[in-house]
Amino acid sequence: MSYADNLFIQMCRDIIETGTDTRGEKVRPVWEDGTPAYTIKKFGVVNRYDLAKEFPALTLRRTAIKSCTDELLWIWQRKSNNIQDLNSHIWDSWADETGSIGKAYGYQMQKKHMYKEGLFDQVDRVIYDLKHNPYSRRILTNLYVHEDLHEMHLYPCAYSMTFNVTKEAGQEKLTLNGILNQRSNDVLAANNWNVCQYSILLHMLAQVCDMQVGEFVHVIADAHIYDRHVPMIEELIQREPFPAPRLWLNPEIKDFYDFTREDVKLLDYQTHPQITEIPVAI
Repeated sequence: MSYADNLFIQMCRDIIETGTDTRGEKVRPVWEDGTPAYTIKKFGVVNRYDLAKEFPALTLRRTAIKSCTDELLWIWQRKSNNIQDLNSHIWDSWADETGSIGKAYGYQMQKKHMYKEGLFDQVDRVIYDLKHNPYSRRILTNLYVHEDLHEMHLYPCAYSMTFNVTKEAGQEKLTLNGILNQRSNDVLAANNWNVCQYSILLHMLAQVCDMQVGEFVHVIADAHIYDRHVPMIEELIQREPFPAPRLWLNPEIKDFYDFTREDVKLLDYQTHPQITEIPVAI
């Protein structure tokens, strides 16, 4: 059965059974009707996925792989902060009348910085180092730029990706591993969405840098289940997982900037019915 499903079930049970409740506290998020959006939360959740063994898409319900790929490419490839460049509507609540979400996400990715080798934005610097200095311990991105926070319509949740390359015994190719640091994670709405996104990113970068994928580590400071999501989570984790799907990534793509959402597919992806009409706190 799917490792990702079992890990998700254990995490959710741990949050519900041993987490702390924010009811009655002063909280920022609200529901659309203005009611405070309280959570049950756990501090410091760390989940590890071996991408060489399986792709960690949930089978308890379907993760929309093309939509989450599109958002990933919106940030990392198109380096956009405007929802008009995004095919879904997940960012609509945080966009202004021009479609901008402020100096967040893609805006930070496209800013160029000076290095001894010249000017690079954060994505190009990662690719350069993976190709030219793979054993560097300094290959990372950071979206949490304090001087720009006041001009971001939402502070970055998944804010830092650290890449680390290893040489596995008996393997010709180097292995690309990654750690995603996330300050806040809505477990029902976004947990597996983020896991799939950054697992796909590792697969993409490994392919264009002639590496193989290794471990993806997801570090969450505040993993929470919203009060109105608890019944949905309880239903979800009662389901029996199916076998994990297989990831297909277009093998013809050798340049990261050539990937599209159509170059990513999940094969043999059997899932339980989707949970619909999930309320989103803003």
